[in-house]
Amino acid sequence: MGKRITQQSRGHGSLTYRTKDQAFKFRVTYPELSAQGEGQVLKLINLIGYNAPLAKIMFNGKIFYNIAAQNIQEKQKIQIGKNVQLIPGNIGFLMDFPIGTEIFNIEIFPGSGGKLVRSGGIFAKIIGKDDQNITVLMPSKNEKKFSPKIRATIGVSAGAGRVDKPFVKAGNKYHKMKAKGGRIYPKTSALKMNAVDHPFGSGRGKRIKSKIAKRNAPPGAKVGHVRPRRTGRR
Repeated sequence: MGKRITQQSRGHGSLTYRTKDQAFKFRVTYPELSAQGEGQVLKLINLIGYNAPLAKIMFNGKIFYNIAAQNIQEKQKIQIGKNVQLIPGNIGFLMDFPIGTEIFNIEIFPGSGGKLVRSGGIFAKIIGKDDQNITVLMPSKNEKKFSPKIRATIGVSAGAGRVDKPFVKAGNKYHKMKAKGGRIYPKTSALKMNAVDHPFGSGRGKRIKSKIAKRNAPPGAKVGHVRPRRTGRR
């Protein structure tokens, strides 16, 4: 008799596949859409759930958390709202930034809070503007259009170079991967499993198993590629 495959165990949500609450103790967001003024960075924080440091910011008597910009410092003043200066850490609207400005922590729609380009040491760049859209070159080298009323943080997100240092020892790699909630390490290839443990298990026979799951397959069999809506030429 087989056992639950990884996807089933993860969906069940046992402690092995559950992220600790402390990993996302603080929620990254922006102030209300009408916010205008100056805030102050109170503290820089490292959390397991984010691979870039967070900035704890006081604004109008309230505290919010943002992805820290590179070279930002504690006690530093930051501007929020319209027509902010092009200083790393300031939060403003895309329509106010000139072409070539480097930005990160971009909203998806006005008021949603930063959702895109949040990893450590990355940035997007404004490459085009018109009355309707702002064209942004994403870190993936794809171009994406945003509303001019979208907000973002100026500069490059902090935490660059975090993957440059080698692990050296297998134990260091183990503890690093163990801290990532919801995953399991080391990960076993499905092809290396027995046939009872995974649909791709066992290499016996010459018939190649399809990597496209059936549309209505149960959780234990729905593995591999997502089934396409249609196939063939139109």
